[in-house]
Amino acid sequence: MPDLSFATENVLQGRTFDAVLFDMDGTLIDSTPAVNRSWAVWGREWGVAKDETVHGRPARDIIAELVPAARVDEAIDRILALETADTQDITVLPGAAALLDSLPESRRAIVTSCARPLAVARLAASALVAPSVIVTIDDTPRGKPFPEPFLEGAARLGVDPRRCLVIEDAPAGLQAGRAAGCTTIGVAGTYPAAELEADLVVPGLDHLRIECTDDGLIVRFKLPKN
Repeated sequence: MPDLSFATENVLQGRTFDAVLFDMDGTLIDSTPAVNRSWAVWGREWGVAKDETVHGRPARDIIAELVPAARVDEAIDRILALETADTQDITVLPGAAALLDSLPESRRAIVTSCARPLAVARLAASALVAPSVIVTIDDTPRGKPFPEPFLEGAARLGVDPRRCLVIEDAPAGLQAGRAAGCTTIGVAGTYPAAELEADLVVPGLDHLRIECTDDGLIVRFKLPKN
C-alpha cells in the first residue's frame, strides 16, 4: 500500500529532476557541537570571536574577515587541524541516511564548504555512507554563496544544473544553489525556516521522500503532525 502520510502531489509544481546535490553539515550530519568547540579554541588562541550566526561559508572566507591577510594561511591550517581532530558527537540527522540511500549513485552528490580532509573525517565519524561524488572547497576557486560548488557537483554527475535539486540548511548555500540555476530545498534547524529563501522549506529530511521514475526524480513532502 502507498504511504499515505506523504502528500500524493509532487510538491515542486510537478517538476522532475536528474540529481540531488546535498550540503553536508547541518543537512546530512549534525556537527555543531564539534564545530563550536573547535572555533572556540581557535578564537581564544587568536584573540578573536567568530560570528556564531555565520554558517555554510568556507572557513577561509570567515577567517579572512578576522585576522591579518598575511596570517590567513596559518589560521586556516590551525582551524583545519582543530576541526579534523574533534569528531566527537557527530551524528546523522533524522531521515538523512534513508533519503541519500534512496537515490542511485549517479543521481546524488555531497557539496560542502569543508576542506576534503575535514569532510572525510566527519563522514567517517558519523558512519553515514557517502556518495562517490563529494565536492569540497578544495575543488573550486570560490565557495558558497557563489555558484561554483554546485556547478562542479552537477558537472561531475554529468547533468544540467538546472535539472538539479539542492538541499541546504544555510542561506549562503541556498544562495549558491540559486546562482547555479538549481531548484532549492531549505532544511530548518541551523536557521529558522523564516530565514531560508528556497523553493520549498522543510523541518527535516525525515519529511521528504524522493521517488525515482522514468521521467526523473520526484519530491514528496510529509506534512508535520499537529
